[in-house]
Amino acid sequence: MKDTSWFSSWFNTPYYHILYKDRNDKDAQLFMRNITSFLKLPITSHIFDVPCGKGRHAVFLNSLGYKVTGGDLSKNSIQHAKQYENNTLSFKVCDIRKSFDSQYDAIFNLFTSFGYFEKDEDDILVLKNIKNALKVNGVLVLDFLNAEYVKRNLVKEEIKIVDSIVFNISREISNGFILKHIEFIDKGKQYKFTEKVKYIDVEKFQHYFTNVGFDIKHIFGGYNLETYKKQSSKRLILVANK
Repeated sequence: MKDTSWFSSWFNTPYYHILYKDRNDKDAQLFMRNITSFLKLPITSHIFDVPCGKGRHAVFLNSLGYKVTGGDLSKNSIQHAKQYENNTLSFKVCDIRKSFDSQYDAIFNLFTSFGYFEKDEDDILVLKNIKNALKVNGVLVLDFLNAEYVKRNLVKEEIKIVDSIVFNISREISNGFILKHIEFIDKGKQYKFTEKVKYIDVEKFQHYFTNVGFDIKHIFGGYNLETYKKQSSKRLILVANK
């Protein structure tokens, strides 16, 4: 059966990559350096980056010396990422709602790649799949937006022009989700997509993790691993052990 979810269609279009082509790799690399150093992850660790998108975190983690596997539902993203493969870096198409077929020392879920599903049960299923794929004493790093900060600082209307395409962007919080509506015209054709991420605050994450049996060890509020502050931190980064 064809997957008709918003993320399956949007992430597989070239326009997703056009809109976000200027994402800051410096932040991503800073975070990866900081978190691997903080965790004292042995260089022999096998890290699973999922969903990995086009592989920017996975490629950098591999450059630090780690064996890395990247997984993503988007065939387009994986096809792009495969150009970077080597003996210790590989990419594969996978669905985080299905059991993973290997065991890892660490699993990284980065840049708000969680909370896409309608039902809490599906989010909990993802965490169970992650837990089951971790080796003994394995670690999960989950990097999410800070919902409270987003609510307080919501930019309701925005226009971005990228590659001569005018993206009209509007945001709202509705029915437990943070919605980002993206409309644009290209080559005379009108497009409309909506990104939909569940409004999950720190308390709800703690409930999720307790339900699955994850032990939260650290909560950070940004890529410099600063102390998490509910009202002012831009990120909510959870570090948990199996």
